[in-house]
Amino acid sequence: MKEANSGTRVQLRSEILATAPYRQGKPAPASSFKLSSNENPFEPLPEIVSAISGASINRYPDASASVLSGRLAERFGVSKGEVHIGSGSVSILAQLIAAAARPGEEVLYSWRSFEAYPGLVTVAGATSTRVPNRTDHSHDLVAMAAAITDKTRVAIVCTPNNPTGTTVSKADFENFMERVRDDLLVILDEAYVEFVTDPEAVNGHGLLGRYPNLVILRTFSKAFGLAGLRVGYAIGAEKILDAARVSAIPLSVTEAAQAGAMAALDHEDELLLRVAEIVKRRERVADAFEEIGLSVPRSQANFIWLPSGEQTEAVNEILLSHGLVGRVLAPDGIRVSIGEEESIAPLIEAAREIKSRFGSL
Repeated sequence: MKEANSGTRVQLRSEILATAPYRQGKPAPASSFKLSSNENPFEPLPEIVSAISGASINRYPDASASVLSGRLAERFGVSKGEVHIGSGSVSILAQLIAAAARPGEEVLYSWRSFEAYPGLVTVAGATSTRVPNRTDHSHDLVAMAAAITDKTRVAIVCTPNNPTGTTVSKADFENFMERVRDDLLVILDEAYVEFVTDPEAVNGHGLLGRYPNLVILRTFSKAFGLAGLRVGYAIGAEKILDAARVSAIPLSVTEAAQAGAMAALDHEDELLLRVAEIVKRRERVADAFEEIGLSVPRSQANFIWLPSGEQTEAVNEILLSHGLVGRVLAPDGIRVSIGEEESIAPLIEAAREIKSRFGSL
């Protein structure tokens, strides 16, 4: 009998073995603030908790999430077939990449952007094409359009961009869409759209119906505070979303998730007041950083980006010393979520220490 710890000879894909798995933000010690996962710091509304607790768990969920799909279709003025519900928007992103890009074909995105993108592309057997962010940490859509080849099958535009918080303007995005092939799938990843206050920023809702090759992705995890339930959605052409549905794991959106999302929509006004509070905290932090003289991108999301580069480890130690657990994305920087009110003062104090020690990032 072989020993349990003996080496396996199972043949696995070399590119998978060479790819680092997605790492969740680190949990925070009891005395610290967990600002590593862009979670909504407010506790769920009682009405949402009640809806979740009433969900059946001994029966399979509605595989198509038909009630939730219908609610979203009505909201966005599309058919139910043009809405697809998934266990978080990232799961739908994986489905779309798998449906569109074969081995040897390319998926285009800006970098640095959402850290899950490279792994999703690799798992699909496709190849990543990364276009560097501009010096202001935003997407360079002109360079992205120029990087498209005859092998490019998917282009991902993340706005607000995770982790830098920058947005793509409506004008720049429309110019990009005019330049790309109409057989290229363009995914507008809008996981943080509810936190945007810039009137010039693109909003996928206003583009629906204009571009048959465009799919927008959104989630209930951030603004609606349902990260633990894992429910997101896509809106786009039915043919494209049918391909995503084929690629999906069946029955992956639980009844509890569907019930929670419906309850969140029922109480959206109250939840958006919480979003407004998070935006106020974000702006206070941004104003304080500017007053201190610490240069960071002006975020439109529920986090800020510290472009600490080679100083990342040292900057992280400063954050930890102030009881703040951020998301370290070496070698580029650290993303810090806007969390509880009590976390704001320590974050500003940490910024002062960072400025004093390093001058600027």
